[in-house]
Amino acid sequence: MTLNAGDLITVDFPGVTGVKRRPAVVLSFATYHATRPDVVIGLITSSTTALGATDYELLDWSAAGLRVASVFRSFIVTLPRSTNLISIGHLSDQDWQGVRGAVKVALAVFD
Repeated sequence: MTLNAGDLITVDFPGVTGVKRRPAVVLSFATYHATRPDVVIGLITSSTTALGATDYELLDWSAAGLRVASVFRSFIVTLPRSTNLISIGHLSDQDWQGVRGAVKVALAVFD
């Protein structure tokens, strides 16, 4: 599967309370994928409460392939591309910029 930054996928996401199948956004770029066997992803959640500076409420969630209103959370992990990744869509340009802004705040990158 070819992965691009801003793609939405579903993945078995490791969390504080165990592993749960959930949507995620690909954060890593083609340059990274060319030499690495893994992918960097960030959490997408349907919990739209308690938004912080490192969260971003997706505006075009339905067009991106999500079933319910969703939020990107800067809960970032690296998983092998051999993991059962299933493509479900792609973020709009507006939402991708919002996600990048949240990661920038969380990690002080994307200047």
